[in-house]
Amino acid sequence: MAWASSEIVAVFAFLLPGFVAAAVFYSLTSHPRPGDLDKIVQALVFTMVGRAVGQGMEFAASALGAPTAGWTGRWDFAVSVAIAVLIALIAAWAANKDWLHAALRKIGVTKETSHPSEWYTAFATNDLSYVILSLRDGRRLYGWLTQWPSRPDIGHFRIREAQWFSGDVPIARSIFDEVIVPASEVVLVEFLNKLQEESPEE
Repeated sequence: MAWASSEIVAVFAFLLPGFVAAAVFYSLTSHPRPGDLDKIVQALVFTMVGRAVGQGMEFAASALGAPTAGWTGRWDFAVSVAIAVLIALIAAWAANKDWLHAALRKIGVTKETSHPSEWYTAFATNDLSYVILSLRDGRRLYGWLTQWPSRPDIGHFRIREAQWFSGDVPIARSIFDEVIVPASEVVLVEFLNKLQEESPEE
C-alpha cells in the first residue's frame, strides 16, 4: 500500500496551493464553507488557474528574454501558492464588491448577486447609514451602524450614538456612545440616512 500512500501525498501536494487559496477566500468573505467534495473541486480550480497563470507568466518572461530557471524545481511550489493566494484575494474582492455579478446583471445574464444572502446584500449596500433595530421585547434602538453580523442568527450589531425610542419618538437623555446588540434579538432592521428632528410647533 506504499504506492497508494505516495499517490495520495502527491495529489495532496498538487492541490495544496488550491486549498490554501480556498482558505484565504473563505476567511475574507461571508460565504458558507463548502462540503468535502466541493472543497476538493474548488482546490482543483484554484490550483489549475494558478498554474495556468504561472505558466503564462513564465512564457511571457521567457519571450522577453528574462531568466525563468528560478520558477521551476524547488521554487515551483512556492510560486504556485503565491499565485493561487493572489487569485483568491482578487476573487474575495470581487465577491465582496459584487463586481462580477453586477456586470452580468447589467447585460441581463443574471439577477443574482455575489453575496451569500439577501441579508448580507442589504448591509453591504447600506453600511454607511443610520439604522433602527426593532427588538423582540418591543424596544427600538436608533444609531449609527459601525459593525453588523454576516448572518441574522449569530453575531452582534455595534451601534454608535445609540438612542432608545418610545413608540416613534426618541427618548431624551438616552444617548449612548456605543451599544452591542445580539443579532438573535433583532426582528427588524430599518435603514435611513439620518433621523429627521421634528421642529417644535409654534
